[in-house]
Amino acid sequence: MSMLTPPGMGGKYRITGDKYPRMRQRRRRGRLVLAVVASVVALGVIGWGTLQLIDVFTGGGKKASAAGPKSDCSTRVSASAKASGSLPKPAQITVNVYNATTRSGLAKSTADELRKRGFKIGDVGNASKDYDKKVKGAGILLGPASAVNTSLPVLGTQLAAAEKRTDTRKGADVDLIIGDTFKNLTAKADADKALAALSGPQPTATSKKKAC
Repeated sequence: MSMLTPPGMGGKYRITGDKYPRMRQRRRRGRLVLAVVASVVALGVIGWGTLQLIDVFTGGGKKASAAGPKSDCSTRVSASAKASGSLPKPAQITVNVYNATTRSGLAKSTADELRKRGFKIGDVGNASKDYDKKVKGAGILLGPASAVNTSLPVLGTQLAAAEKRTDTRKGADVDLIIGDTFKNLTAKADADKALAALSGPQPTATSKKKAC
């Protein structure tokens, strides 16, 4: 029996030779495998952390939304709505001036002033029986339904207190019917400001995406 055979072990468990089997190499391989695995895991964690930092600073390729109502940031109402050319100019509007009061001369003097302000003047005279002595306010602006958002607002800048109405007329002319409380047209400077504001860009319902 060899000296390397432990006491009490013989037969098929007997170890022959004068050296123990070498086991250290297998342990070293196991440690090497564990080290490689640990390195791969560490690199993966570092890479994932780097991607998270990039997402934080770049927004992850998505548009960031500001705090507050969604409509304040993601959508904005377009300010380029109605072009100034969509409303007629005073020179393109024919105004008939009628006097519904008991004061004489109002229709002519008012028509003369409107002409100076660039409007075309049509008929001038007394109001029809439907309106004569029946207009209690400063006046009535009367025109076809197509003039509601065109000629009537433009003429309305010249007499802010006037009431706007429509009828079934065929033409494009509009009427200014002078009422009992009428004194003068709106001051020209104020009327010009109102006309400029009316002709300027107006908001539309069209919305656009806007990054915040």
